[in-house]
Amino acid sequence: MTARANSMAKRIQVAGILLIAGLLIEALCLLGARPISFVIFVAAGGLFLFAGVVVFLFSLVSARPVSD
Repeated sequence: MTARANSMAKRIQVAGILLIAGLLIEALCLLGARPISFVIFVAAGGLFLFAGVVVFLFSLVSARPVSD
């Protein structure tokens, strides 16, 4: 695996971790008993999901074709 492909795989892995963290935070919002906790958890989870999608799309756009 080349260095470019390795860096792209690392960025996609980071994006996946951010998405999983966002989904876990969203799942935690179901445990909150107060409306403010729901809003805080949804906002935090939404930010993690948004960051994961942005990192993933950035890794796809910035990838250069790997020449053999």
